[in-house]
Amino acid sequence: MKNILNAQWIKFPKVALEKEIYFTRKFDINKELVSASLEITALGVYFAEINGERVGNYIFAPGWTSYHKRLQVETYDVTDFIKKNNEIKVAVAPGWKGYNHFSRNGSDCYLGQNEMAMLCALTMEFADGEKRIITSGGDWKCEFGKNVYTQFYNGYVYNPAYVDISPEKAVIFPHNNKILLDRQGERIIEQERLAAREIIITPKGETVIDFGQNMTGYVEFRIKGNKGERAVISHAEVLDAEGNFYTDNLRSAKAQAIFVCDGKEHIHKSQHNFFGFRYIRLENWSDEVKKENFTAVVVHSELKRTGWFECSDPRVNKLFSNIIWGQKGNFLDVPTDCPQRDERLGWTGDAQVFVKTASYNFDVERFFTKWLADLRADQTDWGSIPSVIPDVFSQDDSCSAAWADAATICPWQIYQTYNNRKILEDSVESMENYIEFIEGKSENGIWSRSWHFGDWLNLDGSSPEDCSKGTEKNLIATAYYIYSSNILIKTKELLGKDASEHKAKREASIAAFRREFMENGRIKPEFATQTACVLAVYFGISDNIAETAKQLNELVTECGHLKTGFVGTPYLLHALSENGYAETAYGLLLREEYPSWLFSVKMGATTIWEHWDSMREDGSMWDTSMNSFNHYAYGSVADWLYGVAAGINVDETKPGFEHIIIKPVTDSRLTFVNASIDTRKGVVKSGWKTENGKTTYSVEIPEGATATVIIGGETTEIGAGKYEF
Repeated sequence: MKNILNAQWIKFPKVALEKEIYFTRKFDINKELVSASLEITALGVYFAEINGERVGNYIFAPGWTSYHKRLQVETYDVTDFIKKNNEIKVAVAPGWKGYNHFSRNGSDCYLGQNEMAMLCALTMEFADGEKRIITSGGDWKCEFGKNVYTQFYNGYVYNPAYVDISPEKAVIFPHNNKILLDRQGERIIEQERLAAREIIITPKGETVIDFGQNMTGYVEFRIKGNKGERAVISHAEVLDAEGNFYTDNLRSAKAQAIFVCDGKEHIHKSQHNFFGFRYIRLENWSDEVKKENFTAVVVHSELKRTGWFECSDPRVNKLFSNIIWGQKGNFLDVPTDCPQRDERLGWTGDAQVFVKTASYNFDVERFFTKWLADLRADQTDWGSIPSVIPDVFSQDDSCSAAWADAATICPWQIYQTYNNRKILEDSVESMENYIEFIEGKSENGIWSRSWHFGDWLNLDGSSPEDCSKGTEKNLIATAYYIYSSNILIKTKELLGKDASEHKAKREASIAAFRREFMENGRIKPEFATQTACVLAVYFGISDNIAETAKQLNELVTECGHLKTGFVGTPYLLHALSENGYAETAYGLLLREEYPSWLFSVKMGATTIWEHWDSMREDGSMWDTSMNSFNHYAYGSVADWLYGVAAGINVDETKPGFEHIIIKPVTDSRLTFVNASIDTRKGVVKSGWKTENGKTTYSVEIPEGATATVIIGGETTEIGAGKYEF
């Protein structure tokens, strides 16, 4: 990034937030070209063309940041695009800059203005040593594009016959170039193509195509149609109990792709929009509907797959597949909660409960490095952490435990998985400011003066519709303060900083937690929930871990199922299996009845659901207000599959899998387990199988790593190589 700093931001002369805008500039060259590069960014999303050819494969560039604080610049090599006579064309659409369910009040949360804008610099070097730079400025033209309507949540209208008959001169848009940075995150690109599986005529008589997999992306389709006909593709995740197309859970999002036919045959796909869907519905489709004319294009951030798991139970294997697809569907530059409704926000709570699983499934080091930089940028001056990053809410004093703790948990996990010390160096000040904010909101060691989501979507409330009650919120908040404070202490000590003051305050908070919420090593009856026990055990707060774990096991066996929500679920199986109740943990994992992980599998899910019963046994839905079928948070159970069922664990003192703890826990209900993680040291494998009453174990350790293998109470130290036990 260099010459773009001298370019000028340009915009359309009128407000046009839900339109595609083309910025164009013609130029000629008459000498031998050696190299050409295009530096470019936009307020909105863009793609560039030179002489009619698309530049690069980056979709929804420049990604999503807090645009008034951080804006990514991409540099493309365009040497092969340049001819004698040239035209550069940049299409800009609103993308994430448009309104959503939480910011539809007429104001743009990111800029304070409704304009889209573009900034670029084309640098050409010639054989004779001359360098020519073309930058965006007042000499560019602009016009409306063929996407005559485009909005992330509602979709788009594409008219191939549309031509703006009155292009206008671009106007200068004052914006701060000091916020520009080279792309920090991963590009979003097209990843997979899925053929249409089935054409369905629903009971309502509608034509629906099933792609067999809930995903994030768009449909590429062949169409001719009658001139002037508006062919409509609607998107949905599920069919209802009667087998009809179901979109009520999308809330206000229309999620439609509309193609205005011109009588000519076209192969078309979205240019500025994505959808969360498994099914599409066709309306006003005069062409014969053939499966081969429809292909689903899967899009997500360019992440390398690193983790695999399989076992003897095909239901668990399907669950793991659903977890993988949930991550793919929601890792689009930011970790979104869902990809389909009028939301699609980077919820911090979802990200922190899933970050460990995420970092084993895929290489997310760069992905989270970028997102955590956004988090630090949006952290308030007083230390609180917004619930979504980038922040679309107006900043105030609210700060929810477990959500805000992404500020500590996520960088610590990225350090553990990748031995990325720099992310701790970059995050430690943010961590400390957050912890000090909590301390300012605490009274006698209890974090009591804030609003919290609580154990979101738990089953301990007075009814299943009671999303956040059940576990005492101040208990959750204080437990998370203790946990995050410990992460801060470890981080500061690792970086050679004094943490004595934080240690003292943490110890005081532990004592307060025990006084307020515990008695004789157990959670007091009035506070006793599965999640309360889980946190006291897993965060090491209880003064009698064995007794609290016993209480947890009693609560689970008493009702026979889990009752945890977003807060308790990630640690539930760990808290049980680490304290002698592995059989109970496996029982929860393998349970098929509601509520359970496998209930959704039984119901045909291909991704992770937001609710334990997003769809009920009879096909009815939980609710329409908040019911995503692609919501990855409960997929955090995968880190238990890796770490307990297969037994692959990072030694905290030697991160990045430099030293590995292999400690698999078997269960008679499975006959084999195999897992592998492609780490910075190489591939780590662990598995076991039981035949004829005998269990054998296999381990593979990469070069440059060592491992401690713990099997049946026996400990063995090993180096790189393949081993059988």
